[in-house]
Amino acid sequence: MNNLRSDEIIQAVSSRDEELDLGQIFAALKRRWPWIAVSGAISLIISGVQLLQTKPVYQAQFQIVLASEQSGGLNSLFNQNSALAAVTGLGLSGRSDSIATEIQILTSPSVLLPIFEAVKSHKTPPEAKSMRFQAWAQSAITAEEQPGTSVLNVEFRNTDKELVLPITQMISNAYQKYSNRGRDRELSNVISYLNEQIAKIKPKSIQSSRLALDYGYSNGLGLLDGLPLAGSITGASGGENAGTKITGGGGSIEKARTASMQRVRALKVQIEATKRAGTGSIYFASQLGSLNNKSSTFDQLTSVETRLAGLRSRFKDNDPLVKKLELERKTLVYYINEQTLALLRGELELAQAKLLALNRPKEVISRHRELTQEALRDEATLVSLQNRLKQVELEKARASSPWELISTPTQLDYPVSPNKKRILGLGLLVGLSIGGVLALIVDRRSDLIFSIDSLSRNLPGPLLERLPSRNKISQEAWFSSIQLLADGPLSNKKSVALIPVGSLDSSSLSTLKTCLRNSLPDDCELLVSSSLLETRHCCTQILVTSPGAAKREQLIQLREQLSLQSTPIAGWILLDCSLRV
Repeated sequence: MNNLRSDEIIQAVSSRDEELDLGQIFAALKRRWPWIAVSGAISLIISGVQLLQTKPVYQAQFQIVLASEQSGGLNSLFNQNSALAAVTGLGLSGRSDSIATEIQILTSPSVLLPIFEAVKSHKTPPEAKSMRFQAWAQSAITAEEQPGTSVLNVEFRNTDKELVLPITQMISNAYQKYSNRGRDRELSNVISYLNEQIAKIKPKSIQSSRLALDYGYSNGLGLLDGLPLAGSITGASGGENAGTKITGGGGSIEKARTASMQRVRALKVQIEATKRAGTGSIYFASQLGSLNNKSSTFDQLTSVETRLAGLRSRFKDNDPLVKKLELERKTLVYYINEQTLALLRGELELAQAKLLALNRPKEVISRHRELTQEALRDEATLVSLQNRLKQVELEKARASSPWELISTPTQLDYPVSPNKKRILGLGLLVGLSIGGVLALIVDRRSDLIFSIDSLSRNLPGPLLERLPSRNKISQEAWFSSIQLLADGPLSNKKSVALIPVGSLDSSSLSTLKTCLRNSLPDDCELLVSSSLLETRHCCTQILVTSPGAAKREQLIQLREQLSLQSTPIAGWILLDCSLRV
C-alpha cells in the first residue's frame, strides 16, 4: 500500500516537472547558447555558399493596354445591340473575367511558344533538353493587371543579361500581333454563329408566315385579326424599322364585331325611348335626318302648335276649336314617332345581320392569333439576325490597330535576384531557430534540474538557505547565513549530516563544511557523506545541491531512500552560482 502511494507521488512530481514555463525555456536557451550560435553560424555559411553559387537574374518590363482599340468597336456593337449579346452569348459578361482570360491566353503556348524556342536556342544542349514550357513560363514571365485599369504589366527574367531585352521585345511584338488575331477570331466566330442561326430560323419563318396567311384567307381573317386585343408585339418590318412594335387594339373583324354589338345595344335603347314617348312628345333621333318628308311633317306640326297657342290665349281648353287642334297635334306627334320607330327597327335589323356575319368561332380566332404572332416573332428574329450579321461583317472589315504600348521594353540596371540581405537574414533566422530547438532538446534530455521550483518539489524539507557559490567565495560571505542556520534548525543537535546531492563543486562544499563546523558547538558531530547508511545515525540531515547538479531520476531515488531511512530531514541548502554575494 505504501509502495503504491509512493509511486503515485513520484508520477505526480514527474508530471509537474515536465511543465515548462517561458522563464525555464529562456534559461535553457541561455545555458545552451553554444548550440544556437553554432547552428546559426552553419546556416549562415550555407546561405553564403548558396548565394555565391546562384547566378544573378536580370529583368526587363513593359506595359500594354488590353482591348483599348481592337475591342472598342466590337464591345460598342454588343453594348448598342443587347439582343446580339444575348442571342450569341459572346458579349462581355464581365470585364475582370475577360482580362483574366486574356492573361491566361497571353501566357499560353499559342502565343509564347516561338519565344520559348528562341530562349532554348541560346542555351546549351543539356539545358535546352531539360527545359519545359510551363515551368519556364511560370518562372520567367509575369503578366499582371494594374488594379482598376485594363493595363497589363509584363516582366521577363533571365540569367543572361544580354538576352533579356531582345526577348522582352519579342514578347511585346507577339502580344501586339495576337491582339488583331484575337479580334478577327472572335468576329469570325460571331459571323459563323449568326449564319448558322439564320439558316435555322429562315425556313421556320417562311413556314410560319405561310401557315398564318393560309389560315387567315380560309377563315376571312386579316393580319390585324391575329394581333392581341391589348398590348403590343414586336413586328418584323425590314430596314431601319426592323424590330418595331405593332400595337394591337384588336383585329379588323374583332373591331367590326364589337362596333356592331354596341350599335345593336344603342338602337334597342332608342327604340324603347321612342315607345315611351308615345303621343306626348317627339323623340328626336339622329336617324331622322334621312327622312324625305321630315320638313313638311314638322312644318305642319309647327303650324298646328302656333294656332293652338293662339286659340288657348283667347279660349278655354274645353273649347271645341282647342280640342280639335290638340287632337291634330297628337296625331302629328304620333306619326313622327312611328316614322322614327320604323326607321330604328330597320337599322336594328341591319346591325344584327352585320353582327351575325362577323361572328367567328372562338377557336378560329385563337388559332389565328397564335399563328400570326408566331409568324411575326420568327420574322422579327430573322430580320434582327440579318441586320446584326451586316453590322458584324462591317466591323470585321474595319481596320484595327494593335494593343497600345504605354511603355517600351526597358531593362533594369541591377539584378532583381538573388536578394543577398534577404537570403542571409533568412538563413540566419532558420539556423537560430534550429539551434534553439536543438538546445531545448539537449537540455531536456540531460534530465538535469535547474529550476528552484522543481528542486523544491523533488527534495524533502524546506529550502533553508541559498548561498552564492561563485569561485573563490570567502567564509565571511557565508558567515551570517551559516550562523543563523546553526542557531536555528541545527541548535541542540548532537550530530548533523551534510548529504551532497549531485555533482557539486568540491571547493564550495569544503567551504560550507568549514563554515558550518565553526558555527556548531564543539560537542556537535558534523558528518559529510552521500551515503545514507552512514548518515542515518545522525540526529538530523541537511541536503546540499546546486542548479544543474542532480538529475530528476536521481532526486526521485533519493526521496524514496530517505522515506525508507526514517531519519529527520531539516531541509536543504542551495549553492547557487547565479546568486551574487
